[in-house]
Amino acid sequence: MKLKHKKSRIFVPDGTNLQNAIKRTTHLCIAAHQDDVEIMSYGAITECFSDENKWFSAVVITDGAGSPRDGEFASMTDEEMQKVRAREQDAAAAIGKYSVMFQLGYPSNAVKFPGDGACTAELVELIKACTPEIIFTHNPADKHDTHVGVMLRVLEAVRLLPKEVQPKKIYALEVWRGLDWLGDEAKVIFDTASEPEIAKQLLSVFVSQCAGGKRYDLAALGRRRANATFLDSHAVDTTNSCSYGMDITELIDNPDVAGFLGRHLDDMRNDIMTRIKRLR
Repeated sequence: MKLKHKKSRIFVPDGTNLQNAIKRTTHLCIAAHQDDVEIMSYGAITECFSDENKWFSAVVITDGAGSPRDGEFASMTDEEMQKVRAREQDAAAAIGKYSVMFQLGYPSNAVKFPGDGACTAELVELIKACTPEIIFTHNPADKHDTHVGVMLRVLEAVRLLPKEVQPKKIYALEVWRGLDWLGDEAKVIFDTASEPEIAKQLLSVFVSQCAGGKRYDLAALGRRRANATFLDSHAVDTTNSCSYGMDITELIDNPDVAGFLGRHLDDMRNDIMTRIKRLR
């Protein structure tokens, strides 16, 4: 397989033949930036980490040029930062024992506008090659434009696939907005308590981000702990770490993403208002 962008790269951590590494993929995360995969999909990573019949692969679409930077990275150009972030992403793939790590190298604008079909077309080919059972991506309520753009391009790509190679499930996950507001019956819970040292390593390997002014490592682990504790007010914790997801599989056949999200927002509003009216 040959990727299209000049800044793209493919890494197979265990050195397996690329085609075999692609074909063994069962879980595929498609994310906007380097470190998004590790922040949002650790539950899937650890599920595959300890199961020889499951393999996690990841796609990072953008080049990471616009990230904030401080300290030793403050004077780096966008070009230099892109190289650093790409190396960090490959290092994370090795720690997490990913099957394949794809970095497509597109600028952010390539996913923000539906008229630019190059990224969507490449995603079609990647998903068709991997034929994952499950796809993980960003959630439609995320407040980062590039993240939402990636989610929309993923859905476009899946809709263009033959039914027989479409994934069984697509889950949308937390980065630049948590999903604690989602109704409990709608939350998909991913246990992230397994292999806590691996969880830390996967986040701390992104030194350019964690030491560059944004402690994503502490924030992601803290959110997972908070999710586990605040999930149920009337029950003891069943795990000490979890992440939340939203099942967006129905959006393969239903292109009304805004309407889908609106129903969940209406559910939250109704839950809040009903409780206030009942207790006042």
